[in-house]
Amino acid sequence: MRRSPRRRTHRDKNLVGFMLDSVHYALPIHRVREIISPVDLAALPQPSPAVVGVADHRGQLIPVIDLRVQFHLPAGRPSRSTKWIVVGSEDRGENECAVIVDAVTDVFGAEPAERRDASSLTVGEAARMVEDVVSHGGILVFVLNVSKLIALVTGVAHRGERAPTTGVG
Repeated sequence: MRRSPRRRTHRDKNLVGFMLDSVHYALPIHRVREIISPVDLAALPQPSPAVVGVADHRGQLIPVIDLRVQFHLPAGRPSRSTKWIVVGSEDRGENECAVIVDAVTDVFGAEPAERRDASSLTVGEAARMVEDVVSHGGILVFVLNVSKLIALVTGVAHRGERAPTTGVG
Protein backbone atom coordinates (compact mmCIF):
# COMPACT_ATOMS: atom_id res chain seq x y z
CA MET A 1 0.00 0.00 0.00
CA ARG A 2 1.31 3.41 -0.93
CA ARG A 3 1.68 5.98 1.79
CA SER A 4 -0.17 9.22 1.35
CA PRO A 5 2.14 12.19 0.88
CA ARG A 6 3.07 14.09 4.01
CA ARG A 7 1.88 17.62 4.38
CA ARG A 8 4.70 20.04 3.92
CA THR A 9 4.67 22.88 6.40
CA HIS A 10 6.94 25.23 4.45
CA ARG A 11 5.16 26.27 1.27
CA ASP A 12 8.19 28.32 0.24
CA LYS A 13 10.35 25.19 0.02
CA ASN A 14 9.57 23.84 -3.42
CA LEU A 15 12.80 22.13 -4.53
CA VAL A 16 14.77 19.10 -3.31
CA GLY A 17 18.49 19.66 -3.87
CA PHE A 18 21.04 16.97 -4.63
CA MET A 19 24.52 16.55 -6.06
CA LEU A 20 26.13 14.57 -8.84
CA ASP A 21 29.89 14.90 -8.77
CA SER A 22 30.38 18.57 -7.81
CA VAL A 23 27.30 19.87 -9.66
CA HIS A 24 24.14 20.90 -7.81
CA TYR A 25 20.73 19.84 -9.12
CA ALA A 26 17.16 19.95 -7.85
CA LEU A 27 13.77 18.37 -8.45
CA PRO A 28 10.38 19.97 -7.85
CA ILE A 29 9.28 18.81 -4.41
CA HIS A 30 5.70 18.11 -5.50
CA ARG A 31 7.06 15.43 -7.85
CA VAL A 32 9.25 13.75 -5.19
CA ARG A 33 7.50 10.76 -3.63
CA GLU A 34 10.28 9.80 -1.23
CA ILE A 35 14.02 9.58 -0.71
CA ILE A 36 15.37 6.11 0.03
CA SER A 37 18.62 4.27 0.47
CA PRO A 38 19.53 2.06 -2.50
CA VAL A 39 18.00 -1.43 -2.65
CA ASP A 40 18.73 -4.47 -4.83
CA LEU A 41 18.21 -4.09 -8.56
CA ALA A 42 17.17 -6.56 -11.23
CA ALA A 43 18.85 -5.97 -14.57
CA LEU A 44 16.68 -5.38 -17.61
CA PRO A 45 17.39 -6.73 -21.08
CA GLN A 46 18.53 -3.93 -23.40
CA PRO A 47 17.23 -0.93 -21.48
CA SER A 48 18.32 2.60 -22.17
CA PRO A 49 21.94 2.82 -20.94
CA ALA A 50 20.90 5.13 -18.11
CA VAL A 51 18.15 2.76 -16.89
CA VAL A 52 20.24 0.48 -14.72
CA GLY A 53 17.46 -1.84 -13.66
CA VAL A 54 14.21 -2.18 -11.82
CA ALA A 55 13.69 -2.41 -8.06
CA ASP A 56 10.98 -4.00 -5.97
CA HIS A 57 10.00 -1.06 -3.78
CA ARG A 58 7.06 -1.66 -1.45
CA GLY A 59 5.78 -4.34 -3.80
CA GLN A 60 5.92 -2.08 -6.86
CA LEU A 61 8.32 -2.24 -9.80
CA ILE A 62 10.27 1.01 -9.98
CA PRO A 63 12.71 1.62 -12.87
CA VAL A 64 15.98 3.17 -11.70
CA ILE A 65 17.94 5.79 -13.65
CA ASP A 66 21.63 6.44 -13.08
CA LEU A 67 21.92 10.18 -13.73
CA ARG A 68 25.71 9.90 -13.96
CA VAL A 69 25.27 7.68 -17.03
CA GLN A 70 22.54 9.93 -18.43
CA PHE A 71 24.76 13.01 -18.14
CA HIS A 72 27.94 11.21 -19.29
CA LEU A 73 29.71 11.69 -15.96
CA PRO A 74 32.41 9.30 -14.73
CA ALA A 75 31.17 6.41 -12.63
CA GLY A 76 30.94 7.23 -8.95
CA ARG A 77 31.47 5.04 -5.95
CA PRO A 78 28.35 4.35 -3.93
CA SER A 79 28.69 5.72 -0.41
CA ARG A 80 26.56 6.19 2.68
CA SER A 81 25.30 9.45 1.16
CA THR A 82 24.16 7.79 -2.10
CA LYS A 83 20.37 7.97 -2.29
CA TRP A 84 17.54 7.22 -4.65
CA ILE A 85 14.92 9.90 -5.17
CA VAL A 86 11.61 8.37 -6.22
CA VAL A 87 9.72 10.78 -8.48
CA GLY A 88 6.32 10.57 -10.10
CA SER A 89 4.09 12.04 -12.75
CA GLU A 90 2.33 15.35 -12.27
CA ASP A 91 -1.10 13.79 -11.86
CA ARG A 92 0.15 11.17 -9.40
CA GLY A 93 -0.67 8.58 -12.03
CA GLU A 94 1.12 5.32 -12.48
CA ASN A 95 4.46 6.55 -13.81
CA GLU A 96 7.24 6.60 -11.27
CA CYS A 97 10.96 6.06 -11.34
CA ALA A 98 13.93 6.47 -9.04
CA VAL A 99 17.07 8.46 -9.80
CA ILE A 100 20.42 7.67 -8.24
CA VAL A 101 22.14 10.71 -6.73
CA ASP A 102 25.45 11.13 -4.91
CA ALA A 103 23.88 13.02 -2.02
CA VAL A 104 20.69 14.85 -1.13
CA THR A 105 21.66 18.33 0.01
CA ASP A 106 18.60 20.23 1.19
CA VAL A 107 15.04 21.38 0.58
CA PHE A 108 14.80 25.00 -0.46
CA GLY A 109 12.62 27.47 -2.29
CA ALA A 110 12.84 29.42 -5.51
CA GLU A 111 10.17 31.77 -6.76
CA PRO A 112 9.21 31.60 -10.45
CA ALA A 113 10.88 34.99 -10.98
CA GLU A 114 14.17 33.54 -9.67
CA ARG A 115 14.21 30.75 -12.25
CA ARG A 116 16.23 31.33 -15.39
CA ASP A 117 16.19 29.48 -18.68
CA ALA A 118 19.12 27.06 -18.85
CA SER A 119 18.77 25.91 -22.46
CA SER A 120 21.79 27.91 -23.59
CA LEU A 121 23.95 26.55 -20.74
CA THR A 122 23.63 22.84 -21.44
CA VAL A 123 23.98 20.57 -24.46
CA GLY A 124 22.95 17.05 -25.41
CA GLU A 125 20.99 14.93 -22.95
CA ALA A 126 21.45 17.42 -20.14
CA ALA A 127 19.77 20.14 -22.21
CA ARG A 128 16.63 18.03 -22.52
CA MET A 129 16.57 17.20 -18.82
CA VAL A 130 17.31 20.65 -17.38
CA GLU A 131 14.20 22.78 -16.99
CA ASP A 132 15.85 25.90 -15.59
CA VAL A 133 18.54 27.16 -13.24
CA VAL A 134 18.31 28.94 -9.90
CA SER A 135 20.84 30.45 -7.56
CA HIS A 136 20.74 29.04 -4.04
CA GLY A 137 23.24 30.15 -1.44
CA GLY A 138 25.43 31.61 -4.16
CA ILE A 139 25.54 28.30 -6.07
CA LEU A 140 23.91 27.61 -9.42
CA VAL A 141 21.43 24.74 -9.21
CA PHE A 142 20.04 23.00 -12.31
CA VAL A 143 16.36 22.07 -11.92
CA LEU A 144 15.52 18.84 -13.74
CA ASN A 145 12.34 18.12 -15.67
CA VAL A 146 10.70 15.07 -14.07
CA SER A 147 8.51 14.39 -17.12
CA LYS A 148 11.65 13.94 -19.23
CA LEU A 149 13.10 11.54 -16.65
CA ILE A 150 9.89 9.50 -16.61
CA ALA A 151 9.93 9.43 -20.43
CA LEU A 152 13.24 7.51 -20.21
CA VAL A 153 11.50 4.65 -18.44
CA THR A 154 8.09 4.67 -20.09
CA GLY A 155 7.25 1.08 -20.84
CA VAL A 156 9.95 -0.33 -18.55
CA ALA A 157 7.63 -0.86 -15.58
CA HIS A 158 4.53 0.68 -14.15
CA ARG A 159 3.73 1.45 -10.55
CA GLY A 160 0.60 -0.68 -10.73
CA GLU A 161 2.50 -3.86 -11.56
CA ARG A 162 3.22 -6.11 -8.65
CA ALA A 163 6.75 -7.33 -8.23
CA PRO A 164 7.05 -11.05 -8.90
CA THR A 165 7.32 -13.28 -5.86
CA THR A 166 10.22 -15.69 -5.74
CA GLY A 167 8.79 -18.17 -3.26
CA VAL A 168 11.90 -17.72 -1.12
CA GLY A 169 11.73 -16.56 2.43
